[in-house]
Amino acid sequence: MTTMTENAARYREFKMPDVGEGLTEAEILKWYVQPGDTVTDGQVVCEVETAKAAVELPIPYDGVVQKLNFDEGVTVDVGTSIITIDVAPGSGDAPLAEAAEATAPAAVTAPPVPAGSAESAEDEAPKGRQPVLVGYGVSEASTKRRPRKGGAQVPEQAPAQALRAVQTELNGQVPAPARPLAKPPVRKLAKDLGIDLATVVPTGPDGIVTREDVHAAVAPVAEDAPVSRETTPVPAAPVQSDARETRIPVKGVRKATAQAMIGSAFTAPHVTEFVTVDVTRTMKLVEELKSDKDMAGLRVNPLLLIAKALLVAIKRNPDVNASWDEANQEIVLKHYVNLGIAAATPRGLIVPNIKDAHDKTLPQLAQSLGELVSTAREGKTSPAAMSGGTVTITNVGVFGVDTGTPILNPGESAILAVGAIKLQPWVHKGKVKPRQVTTLALSFDHRLVDGELGSKVLADVAAVLEQPKRLITWA
Repeated sequence: MTTMTENAARYREFKMPDVGEGLTEAEILKWYVQPGDTVTDGQVVCEVETAKAAVELPIPYDGVVQKLNFDEGVTVDVGTSIITIDVAPGSGDAPLAEAAEATAPAAVTAPPVPAGSAESAEDEAPKGRQPVLVGYGVSEASTKRRPRKGGAQVPEQAPAQALRAVQTELNGQVPAPARPLAKPPVRKLAKDLGIDLATVVPTGPDGIVTREDVHAAVAPVAEDAPVSRETTPVPAAPVQSDARETRIPVKGVRKATAQAMIGSAFTAPHVTEFVTVDVTRTMKLVEELKSDKDMAGLRVNPLLLIAKALLVAIKRNPDVNASWDEANQEIVLKHYVNLGIAAATPRGLIVPNIKDAHDKTLPQLAQSLGELVSTAREGKTSPAAMSGGTVTITNVGVFGVDTGTPILNPGESAILAVGAIKLQPWVHKGKVKPRQVTTLALSFDHRLVDGELGSKVLADVAAVLEQPKRLITWA
């Protein structure tokens, strides 16, 4: 006869891991398996999208899929079981419900098993932390459950809260105050504004502090005009209200981008400068490089030489490559350049970066740019590829526009916008001639970069593009 303990060991629940850096949720984009399919350790079972990127999740067990706990398109909290695996198929016909009941008490103390990790690693996890795909993620205090849709809502203790309550009862100790619940972008906003989250009244589901709560804690409120902080819930799926409008929920990469841009625009004082430059010689060099044997098989385009020109300008003006440390009131000079390239994808704008771009030769830079673009188009850019950037290029010219006023990527000091390259009348050697011309725009953080430094950087980029031989003389 099969016992409940045997059932508990037979059925394994694979929980949503933290696939990034402290992320709290992910959307299931696609299932690669169905109930009844046989899976092996390390096999990819689904693709999920976080606020940073789309990631494929491998299963850490051998067995047979018993149940997919969520449909495609559903956003799931980190630590929530998404798939049930029978790791001992054929050992009996005990119902899955009985196994779930047997394993329920263990959910209070057992952290979720991360994808790709060994089963024995569960006992080595730091206290109060959940294992993730790389390292350890959110603390117990940030574990939350969404309210059920429809009908009466039943209060439910989070596993971490239940664990603290049991420990308190056994030890006769008073638990430490719980850490305020908030997502990483909200925590950063509170830090930038100097707000202690413990003093903010939360209005989000399950007591989560929202961006509106943080802003409300900063803004003065008149005594005779109280401000309502009620938020309108976002629909879980696109809802077409009538034939004239369609509502699309903001989530994943697009939501993270919007939050990051708002935080950047209202934190860093932006200054933008412009210069129009004759790039005829650069365009000729592009054509010559395409037939160069050292560049065979590589992506050669104007963006490659623009990126190299910016790297040269940073080398000549290293103080532009910095970040602002608000907590310590310090300027952090970077002795490396992780060059970000803004890329428009079906899931929204992302900014992966080329690590240590300053050390790369022109062929190496071309190869890195080609890999970056291809990976972004396939939607396979990893979270690591989008973190740690120092300076960014956004090529708005591919859309046929002259230029723009780009917003800084959070934590970076400058961003260069490149406009469309067009044949225009231009005074060249005292005569008006048709020349290839473009307009560059450099936005920079005025806390880090003053007008003189910003102007020097932009002028150097323009000078290299006007006379590409400076790539040799200045490099």
